[in-house]
Amino acid sequence: MTIVLKKGQKLEEVLPPNISAKGSKKLNAKKYVGMVKSAEDPLEIQRRIRNEWE
Repeated sequence: MTIVLKKGQKLEEVLPPNISAKGSKKLNAKKYVGMVKSAEDPLEIQRRIRNEWE
């Protein structure tokens, strides 16, 4: 979506009411640390996935 603002015009005046000009909430990634359990070495998983492109 492209929005053109004229000099002195506020973003809130241009946006539809269902879209806010404020940013969304940030993700707290620390609460997910250690949640994924795997029997395989994470480095080996990463190497295998990256080798699929070659």
